[in-house]
Formats: sequence, C-alpha cells, structure tokens
Amino acid sequence: MICYLKLGGSLITDKSSPQTPRLAVLARLAAEIAQASKSRPDLRLVLGHGSGSFGHIEATKYGTRAGVRTPAEWRGYAEVGAVAARLNRIVTDALLQAGVPVVTFQPSASILCNDGKIVEMVVEPILRAVEASIVHLVYGDVAFDRVRGGTIISTEDIFRFLARALRPARILLAGIEDGVYSDWPAGHTVIPAITSENAARYFQGIGESHAPDVTGGMAAKVSEMLGIAAEFPGLETLVFSGEVPGNIFSALTRPLSSFGTIITSHQSPV
Repeated sequence: MICYLKLGGSLITDKSSPQTPRLAVLARLAAEIAQASKSRPDLRLVLGHGSGSFGHIEATKYGTRAGVRTPAEWRGYAEVGAVAARLNRIVTDALLQAGVPVVTFQPSASILCNDGKIVEMVVEPILRAVEASIVHLVYGDVAFDRVRGGTIISTEDIFRFLARALRPARILLAGIEDGVYSDWPAGHTVIPAITSENAARYFQGIGESHAPDVTGGMAAKVSEMLGIAAEFPGLETLVFSGEVPGNIFSALTRPLSSFGTIITSHQSPV
C-alpha cells in the first residue's frame, strides 16, 4: 500500500515562535512511523512536512508566494528556502534516529511552476526510492515560476502532482486539530466526512490557520484534497490530530473510520 503522510507545520513546530521545532513531538512521530513500517511490511511511504514557524514567517515577511522579481525579493526567496531546508534537516534526523530509512528530495531543485502551479517535477528518483523501500521526504519549499519569477509550493501541491505517477491509497494530513472544524474558531465540531456533494454546506465555516500560513490554511488544504479526490476516485484523505499518541500509527495501519475528517470523491453519508 502506498500512503502519503504530511506532518503539519503546526504539529512539528511552535508556530508562535520563530524557528522553534517541537523536538519531543518529532521524536514520538518518528517512532510511530517506524513502528507502522515494521507492522506493515507492504507499506510504502511518501512523507512530507510543513514549514511552520520556519518558512511561513519568512515567506510572509517577503510575500514570496505572490511573486519574486526585485533583488530584495530574491534575497527573501533565498532566505525562505534556507529556513525550510533547516527544518527539513531536523525532521530527517529525527526519522533516521528512529530507524526510518529516509531520503530527502529538495523540491526547489526539482520543480518548476507556472503561475503557482507545478508543471514539471523530476519524479524518477522518487519512484526508484519507493521501489527500494526507502521512505522519501518532501516539504513545502520555494520554487522557480515562469510567470511569478518565484513562488512557494505546499506539500499538498507536491502530493497532488506526485499522485499522477505514484497512485496512493490514502493521504494523511496530521496537524494539531482533531479534524476539519465546521465552526472554527467559535467551536470545535469535527466534520466526519467531506465530499464534493456536501463541501458547500461546510466551506464557509472552515477556518484559516491561527498563525502565519502563506499556503492558505485549512480551506486551501480541503480544496486541494477535494481536487485530488475528484481526479483519483477511491482515494481517501484523512485530516486528523497528530497530537494524540498512537494516531499516526493507526492512520498508517488501520481503516480510516474512528477519528478525524475523511475527504473522498464519493457520496457522503452525513
């Protein structure tokens, strides 16, 4: 089974404090991933992580996602890429320490965008990594763009592009929230399932991130996952909390039914 798992920036960093990783949380998440891999020898993992208090704060300062043209903006582009890579090194080290055979693929070195959308990506090394049972790791990063000069791509953007070459059975988005809330920030009512049929009922209530998030927050993530679900019927996406010990292991090894919000293309039962 091929599974994509994203460790959200809010989960692995303190988004209220610049460049602050949550090292104890990272160690636990890495241990759960290692345990799941041992429990499911057929599991083939594509991992990704957000930028949290590393890339998002810098990108907001320079407005990198909207475009990069001036010398000052290119300096900002370089700084955003540097802090994103810094967090990636921390995540990679935590996974290796837990015994996960992980190799990082730097998105900015292999991706070209056109007005914010990925149009080219070198995928053969990733395919070979999966064939060799090596866990490959991508992350939100800067990228060159034919229209904007430069921009920022999210892990979800990368997952969607890769899905065409490497069809996942499920996509798991682990953050600090229990799922997608219908009434954020007023309450914490988790939507059990979202499809194209019922999305309009909830979409106005789906909140944005409470910390800097240049890739659009929860609403953008839901929209991106609905697009992937429409393109690949049968694919399940789960938005859930990685704060709860054991949730990562369960999401990687068991049916998706007991927690979080499931996003699919088929008719919702709710």
